Amino acid sequence: MSADDGDHPARRALRSGNRVLAGGIAAIVAILLVAAAFLFWSLPDANAFNALVERIFVENDALTTGDQIRLLEILAQSGTAFSQVLASYRMIIFVLLVFATALLIAALVFLVMILSLNRRMEAIQKQGIQVASLIISRGENAVVLNDMEFRLTEAAIETLSVLAEARMDDDILTGAQIESVISGKAEADCDEAAGAMRIKRLRDALGNQMVSELLVRNIARRGYVLAVRPDAIRMI
Repeated sequence: MSADDGDHPARRALRSGNRVLAGGIAAIVAILLVAAAFLFWSLPDANAFNALVERIFVENDALTTGDQIRLLEILAQSGTAFSQVLASYRMIIFVLLVFATALLIAALVFLVMILSLNRRMEAIQKQGIQVASLIISRGENAVVLNDMEFRLTEAAIETLSVLAEARMDDDILTGAQIESVISGKAEADCDEAAGAMRIKRLRDALGNQMVSELLVRNIARRGYVLAVRPDAIRMI
């Protein structure tokens, strides 16, 4: 299988994610455009009030007294004010729709990013942490994992050293076996829970939950093993 063939699943996933993102953005824009068109269509015409006032002027030419003419002038001014307010409402609605579009698109982009990160985390969990080098210094109670240095307790270093030696021998140790090697007791006299507690303390000492969970792996019904290539381990 060529390198290009191996990239096909990743490329398909990328294209699928891009199609989802583009389709989602298009759907959001289309929905908001339809909503905006319906909203602006349902709003009354800005000149509707002025048209009614003009109609009153035309149909009531008998209104000739000063008070009556003054009333008609007030109605005309009210129509002008109404048309200005309605125009400002239209602008406010337009701005709000633009903001709503931007927020929905941003939410969709973040959602796609979160889904992508989740897929990457699942891939990391399946493959294990990629360790180029693991250096264990018993004298300094330190371990260097790639470029990250951890200061551990003596007990944690002992547990990690036992796991490292087992990994170099391509062995998987149960909790009882770990406790037996560290304590010097016979395996039959050691408790599985004691070894499991040592593993927990080692993970706690490493601190970073993702690193510790992926570095020290628990294989069901078999035991514990370091997810590190044997040739990447050095003990000094």
